[in-house]
Amino acid sequence: MILASERVVVHTGAGISTAAGIPDFRSPNGVWTLERKGLKPTMNVSFNEAIPTKTHMALKALVESGHVKYIFSISAMSCNYADGLSPYENKGVLGVPERFEDEEAIKEKCEQLAKMILASERVVVHTGAGISTAAGIPDFRSPNGVWTLERKGLKPTMNVSFNEAIPTKTHMALKALVESGHVKYIVSQNIDGLHLRSGLQRQFLAELHGNMYVEQCNKCHRQFVRNTPAPTVGQKETGGICKGAANSRPCRGGRLIDTILDWEDGLPEKDLDISYMESTLADLNICLGTTLQIVPSGNLPIKNKKQGGKVVICNLQPTKHDKKADLIISTYVDDIMVRVLKKLGLELPEYSPESDPTTFEPQFMPDWTISSDQVKNLEKIYNAKVKERREMNKKKRPNDKSDEVDEKKTVFDEI
Repeated sequence: MILASERVVVHTGAGISTAAGIPDFRSPNGVWTLERKGLKPTMNVSFNEAIPTKTHMALKALVESGHVKYIFSISAMSCNYADGLSPYENKGVLGVPERFEDEEAIKEKCEQLAKMILASERVVVHTGAGISTAAGIPDFRSPNGVWTLERKGLKPTMNVSFNEAIPTKTHMALKALVESGHVKYIVSQNIDGLHLRSGLQRQFLAELHGNMYVEQCNKCHRQFVRNTPAPTVGQKETGGICKGAANSRPCRGGRLIDTILDWEDGLPEKDLDISYMESTLADLNICLGTTLQIVPSGNLPIKNKKQGGKVVICNLQPTKHDKKADLIISTYVDDIMVRVLKKLGLELPEYSPESDPTTFEPQFMPDWTISSDQVKNLEKIYNAKVKERREMNKKKRPNDKSDEVDEKKTVFDEI
């Protein structure tokens, strides 16, 4: 039947992972079956120790050989990602109440944000989990976030599976802003791959915490896009072999690993370097859907303050940097971005599978490696600006306090 078919799609569930020692849910010994009896399942391995089964590897072979077109995995994205991480106590301030401004205030502030974008030469956007909730993916620290509910012994409700989630209006709006030249760069803490799937090009995106749809060679460090989410978390082997760069021979002995960071893992060097320099050079940093609690990511948006740059925060909850923001908008980010695009005279593009690299045939999968030349060229611009800043500081009067920020108490001062 496979040989006679032109387009084969495979739908997988928890049963393909039981051979890895991970219990399913509804079998006689499944998680929910035992839960109803007041029992707990026996785990043969931890999530970090589990490796892809023969079925996972067979499916990979079928996809790469062209026998299978696509795989739909029924798995909970944020939940599985969170479960796959090592135990970690300090997950920040959780469950802070959300706030919503009235219609008139939102309208006025969105107009102000559009004007700030037009008046800026270098705009950098910082995105967090809050921009993906409209896709049905839970965030982490909101009143119904993964870790907030975890603290109460609960699990979040998933509206879609990992593969069913598609880029939101915010993702598509950001792609339009980058392509129109209004936004220079995007720094994301998200691992959901929705920026990639929106069609945003790699040279405009830093992924500080990794990407479920990207794997990396553990030898040459090239990165490649996958059709499906990586089966592992924490930079573990996914079962693939490095194919090398285009027009070059494969990397000898290189094995592919996922790019998802665990709590204590170091951030990817190139992504972090570019993020730091772009954030510092920006005359406008815009934060979307993040409480800015995780460091160093959460501190990047305020790196431009000493250079006279501005910071805008768009989030439903208070953030630890609210006191340093020039503008705060408290409503859904999709609503904000649609209004801003309209004010800028831009069309909101629709998500197109044809522009989504994760839908490409294996032989057309793009290389996702950041160019070393991109880092070097930005370093030249950055160093020139730093030198210029030092010269300006020499001319300042000793009692000049223009860089000081008014300190106001916030809910995050206790951190």
